[in-house]
Amino acid sequence: MTVLTPVRQPDRATTRRGRPALLVHQIRYEQLSFWRNPQAMVFTFVFPVVVIVIFGAVFGSGDSGSFFFGMSGMEYYTPMIAAVSVLGACYAQLAIVLSLRRQSGQLKRLHATPLPAWVYFAGLLAHCVLVSVIDVVLVVGVGRLYGAPLPAHWAAVALTLLLGAASFCALGVAVASLVGDAEAAPAVVQFIQFPLVFISGSYFPVHSEVLNRIAGLLPVKPFNDAMLAPFTRHGGYDWDALGVLAAWGVAGAVVAVRRFRWDARPA
Repeated sequence: MTVLTPVRQPDRATTRRGRPALLVHQIRYEQLSFWRNPQAMVFTFVFPVVVIVIFGAVFGSGDSGSFFFGMSGMEYYTPMIAAVSVLGACYAQLAIVLSLRRQSGQLKRLHATPLPAWVYFAGLLAHCVLVSVIDVVLVVGVGRLYGAPLPAHWAAVALTLLLGAASFCALGVAVASLVGDAEAAPAVVQFIQFPLVFISGSYFPVHSEVLNRIAGLLPVKPFNDAMLAPFTRHGGYDWDALGVLAAWGVAGAVVAVRRFRWDARPA
C-alpha cells in the first residue's frame, strides 16, 4: 500500500527568502541561453567591434574638426558605437527573443510556473546589462587602440548605461507586446531602429538643427548624447538627455505592462 504524504506548500516568508535565488537562477539561465547561441553572440559582440575597427582604420589618424563638432573621428565614434551596441543588445535582441518565445509557447508554459513575472523580467534586464557592459568594454578598448580617450567620468558612463539598458529593455518588451507574429518581429524591430539610429547621428554627424531637435525628442539621440558627454566633452552627466531617456523608458514600461501577452494571438 502506498502512503501519500501531503506536500507542504511554501509560505510567503519562504517564498520571499527564495526570490534572490530565483533571480540568480533566471540570470544564469538567460546567460547560458545566450552564450550557447553562436549567431546571437556574433551579432551582439562581433558586429560593433568590426564597425569600430573600420571607423578606426578610416578616422584613427584624423585631427579634430568641425565635421565632428570639434572632436576627432574616433572621439566621436567610440561612444556612438558603444551606444548602438547597447541599443542592439537591449532593444532589438530582447524584442525578437520575446516574440519568438511567445510564438513557440515558451512564455505560456513559463507563466504557468510559480516563477514571479517580475523575477523573469528582472533576469532579462540583468542579462541585457551584463551583455551591454561587455559590448561597451570591447568598443572602448578597440577605440583606445586607435587613439580614442577613455571616459573622464566613469560614474556618468555607468548611470547612462544602466538607464539606457533599462529604458531600451522596456521599449523592447513594449514592441514585442505589439508584434502579433514572431516572423515579423525582426522586420518591425529594424524598421523602428534603423531610422532612429541614422537621424540620431550614430553613424555620421547630423548638422541639421531641425533634425537634431526632432531626434532629441526620441530615445536614441539622448542616449547618444549622454554617452558622448563623459567620453569626449568631460561634462559628466547630461541630465537633460537622461531625463528624455527615462521618460521613454517609463512610456515603454507602461505599454509593456498594459499590452504584454504570455501566449500568442489566435490566428
